Amino acid sequence: MVIHTVQPNETIVTIAETYGVSAESIILNNQLINPDRLVIGQTLLVLFPEETYQVKEADNLADIAAAHGLSAIELLRNNLQLFGREYIFPGEELVIRYSDEKIMALSTNGYAFPFIDISLLQKTLPYLTYLTIFYYKITKDGGLIDINEKELINTAKAYGVAPIMLISTLTENRTTDMETTRSILTNLDVQDRLISRVLEVMQTKGYYGLNIDMQNITPEERQLFVDFISKMSARLKQAGFILLVTFTPNTFLTETGAFYEGPEYAMIGELIDSAMLLSYQWGNVSSPQPALPLSEVRALMEYSISQVPAEKINIGVPIIGYIWRLPFIPGSSTANAITHNSALNLALDVGAPVLHDPASEAPYFTYSLDNDYIVWFRDVRSIAAILALVAEYGLEGIGTWNIMQFASGLWLLINALFDIRKV
Repeated sequence: MVIHTVQPNETIVTIAETYGVSAESIILNNQLINPDRLVIGQTLLVLFPEETYQVKEADNLADIAAAHGLSAIELLRNNLQLFGREYIFPGEELVIRYSDEKIMALSTNGYAFPFIDISLLQKTLPYLTYLTIFYYKITKDGGLIDINEKELINTAKAYGVAPIMLISTLTENRTTDMETTRSILTNLDVQDRLISRVLEVMQTKGYYGLNIDMQNITPEERQLFVDFISKMSARLKQAGFILLVTFTPNTFLTETGAFYEGPEYAMIGELIDSAMLLSYQWGNVSSPQPALPLSEVRALMEYSISQVPAEKINIGVPIIGYIWRLPFIPGSSTANAITHNSALNLALDVGAPVLHDPASEAPYFTYSLDNDYIVWFRDVRSIAAILALVAEYGLEGIGTWNIMQFASGLWLLINALFDIRKV
């Protein structure tokens, strides 16, 4: 595996010739929309097949996979061209395995809204351990606002992926309903009602586990939150479910706004099966900078593993980029989200080369129209840097917000370097 940075005057053909692979494989594996128009500074993932197989008459994926010691899901991961197809054809060449040695096994968790396109979901599921469905809104009286997610659950199970129910006090506009949080944590009758309702939904709809995401917990509520997690954990384990808790920079509220460091993390870490360190980047970010610069990720890891066992920690891998209009005005300016492909198309349209910031391990570019703008986003090089930390610290795995687009760079990197756990 090589991560190639596009240089001036390079084309897909010349890059393919450099590495001795086909141009078609680079286009496919990087899901290139404009393969004839590359951006200077754009990064491309180049994979080297170690073993291939030529399809014969009457072959099917299950038999091919079994003959080579693979599962059908593993064969799908290695051959993006198979997604969305019913048939394979004689003479077609399939990749059995790539040349990279696997570093370790890890868990992967993708977040999806109930309205995700099923064909897109099916494309992503082979790379997932868990599918977290976003989300059941908690009500003040301990109830839940229902969602229509049955097709997602059934589809996930068909691919051997464990569906995870997510409950939260986030509102529709992604602010925290602190009144509901307070009601759940301070009223034991309401709390018991919520736990019973959660178990009812999980058992009825066929969930594998629960993810709790409650934010802006006040200092007075911290121990109450630990007590709530303890009670929920005991009830879930008794019923045969696993429990995850999502921690974000906003989980515990502080007077200064600084990241909270306290004993509650360690207490909760003993009670749960997994911790998800994830930051939902909704666009109201503090300044023009990449989502989770590598230096901040490393500092977060150092603290996290001092509180929670590394083998329980999953780190969020952001795949959404942001555009800032300059000059940036603190307290007023906001960012607009942008996907990886859209960022590259924008760079093409404005004629801007992609630059790389070594401190944050993130790509960016600037341009001017009616005003000056800066765009920070994620590419395979920046994702690889985060995945390297997973191996370095021996973490359980990763989660990504979100899978409403296919992040080919993320999934193909994981497939090349790690064994993806199934439960």
